Amino acid sequence: MNWTEILAFARGPFFQAALLVFIAGMLYRLVRILLLGWKADKVPARGSKVGGVAVSLLKGMIIWPFIPWVKNTFSRNPVTYLAGGLFHLGLLVVIFLGTAHMLVWKSLLGFGWSTLPLPIVDWLAAGAIVAMIALFINRLVNPVLKLISGPAEWLNLLLVFLPMVTGYIMTHHLWLPYEELFSLHMIAVDVLLIWIPLSRISHFMFYFFSKAIHGADFGKRAVTP
Repeated sequence: MNWTEILAFARGPFFQAALLVFIAGMLYRLVRILLLGWKADKVPARGSKVGGVAVSLLKGMIIWPFIPWVKNTFSRNPVTYLAGGLFHLGLLVVIFLGTAHMLVWKSLLGFGWSTLPLPIVDWLAAGAIVAMIALFINRLVNPVLKLISGPAEWLNLLLVFLPMVTGYIMTHHLWLPYEELFSLHMIAVDVLLIWIPLSRISHFMFYFFSKAIHGADFGKRAVTP
């Protein structure tokens, strides 16, 4: 099998199978969460649940990540705070606001959207790669993180790192022929799609549920989350 055939397989049957596994796995985890139900309120609400959810999501996604001194997050672990924030920002921009990936979304969803200029996406992608290396080193040297890190945590880092770095190398046409880099990038993406529902990487979906539930609990008590 030559690289042309490998690329055709990685972009075709393997990608389709990986996407089906990803969708089915995430739906399964979502249904399991919804089946847990919601505890009935035994006391009258003193505030607005909807307002509490809105405030919780706003703080969790927009305000807190960009204010280092809130709750002493920065002083406790600046590497995790800065590198983690940069990694997530770069990842989101690359996946949703990079032109190449937007075209993939368009082929799947039937519609597209405006994207950022390539230099901006490129710099944020490079920043995300550097941030992942920093997070890897920090996990190696931080006593607490090292203690709680097992094979799954290291595999999570590796499987997210490989699509990012192969995509960056491919964009800049470095070291290997483009077709080979594209094949490696697609294989890395396909493997990641299969792995996500089986791992803690799926937290990106549960994060919004947890923020909403906590926000509603605070809101009904008229307490700021």
